[in-house]
Amino acid sequence: MAKIISYNVNGIRSAISKGWIEWLKATNPDVICLQEIKALPEQIDPLPIQALGYHLYWYPAQKKGYSGVAIFSKMKPDHIEYGCNKKEYDDEGRALRLDYGDFSVMSVYMPSGSSGDLRQSFKMVWLDFFYNYIQHLQKTRKKLIICGDYNICHKPIDIHNPKSNANSSGFLPEEREWIDQFMKSGFIDTFRHFNKEPHHYTWWSYRSNARAKNLGWRIDYNLVSSNLEKKLDKAAILSMAKHSDHCPVLLEIDLSQELK
Repeated sequence: MAKIISYNVNGIRSAISKGWIEWLKATNPDVICLQEIKALPEQIDPLPIQALGYHLYWYPAQKKGYSGVAIFSKMKPDHIEYGCNKKEYDDEGRALRLDYGDFSVMSVYMPSGSSGDLRQSFKMVWLDFFYNYIQHLQKTRKKLIICGDYNICHKPIDIHNPKSNANSSGFLPEEREWIDQFMKSGFIDTFRHFNKEPHHYTWWSYRSNARAKNLGWRIDYNLVSSNLEKKLDKAAILSMAKHSDHCPVLLEIDLSQELK
């Protein structure tokens, strides 16, 4: 059974200073997809992570201290795809894909639109691009696991106050429609596949003691191709991990056949 985790660490150097490597050792995922690493590979000591058995694959943003994704994997991939062949997104380190046998794992950091209209417009254009990019990719890579910070709550159950946030970036009708259509195009929201209960979130504002009050948003997902449904074993939100304003999301999936 493969254990895959997605985690927006909001700065890997900051997370490491809060005991992240010790947490990684204890949790022991086979693959961990990171977002908002906010660092270049040479800015951290790789040895403690490599000592745990991981191969490290980085795709930082061009702008220092901003965005960027990475995947640390105990399994060595057959192929690594850096970016999505679109400069304005690749400059921001938005996507990284590792291919293993018959399946692929992606770490994706979707843009946030919360800083204003310009970035919201950028986000909506990215969403259209990414939808088409994945539709095309599915023709050759039919078993996809797309992990990441999508910066969108899908349904009212996924946000602590849907009414007051109806006009907030991350819960806009057009964003929710996009993620709904994306899932309907052939992907399973693995957490909701196993858990239909409310009050499960993956991100909390640093303001107003929001995390202690569990006033959060569920914006981090492990989405998998529908053809992997029977392989799913478990999904969970690991809200006790506190190295970031996000928490990790876990997927356990049987990929033994796909690796042959």
